[in-house]
Amino acid sequence: MSRAFADISFTPSVKAAQSLYGSREDNLGFELVDEKRDHLLERDSEFLQARDSFYQATVSENGWPYVQHRGGPAGFLKVFDAKTIGYADFAGNAQYLSVGNLFANDRISLILIDYPRRRRMKIWGRARIVHEHEEPELIARLAMPAYRARIERAIIITIEAVEWNCPQHITPRFTGAEVQEMMATVLEENQQLKQQLKQQLQRLQQSLAAGRGVGSAM
Repeated sequence: MSRAFADISFTPSVKAAQSLYGSREDNLGFELVDEKRDHLLERDSEFLQARDSFYQATVSENGWPYVQHRGGPAGFLKVFDAKTIGYADFAGNAQYLSVGNLFANDRISLILIDYPRRRRMKIWGRARIVHEHEEPELIARLAMPAYRARIERAIIITIEAVEWNCPQHITPRFTGAEVQEMMATVLEENQQLKQQLKQQLQRLQQSLAAGRGVGSAM
């Protein structure tokens, strides 16, 4: 666990809960580690850019959190540098709950999950909203040409903490493409077996036909 995560998350009430349930001593060490981890490592960047979705949390003026699923083609969440990530915010239902929350409070948190491998990464940061007329070059960098959804804005996040979660309770799930990839070998073997069976049936039919021919000649 990183110190940046503990600095942000271990509020007085959280520490009180840890004391109440007997984990305060175990968690104290996380506040003292040398590695702050307020930036991405290479493995973090690779993991992040391979995702096709994530969960995003923001907070409204009245203090209510809002969690939203954001999705797109794998790689739509981009890494600009070790401290900065961003994504194209595609047109949706036009309620603008997350965007509105960010107008008032730039704090943001992401949870990214690799379901097949049961891996989960969390990011805390500060977000800024960028429109095309403000920074067209930035929007162009976030575009996904093969994806037809319209980009309404960009969300650019300055990272303040990165943390990897344990895999406990993550149920493996697979996309259609992942299932097809896993089944490719089985389907190929099945096709080969069908072909072998077909050839064996043909040989058997030929053998039976030859046998009937010999019987007729006699």
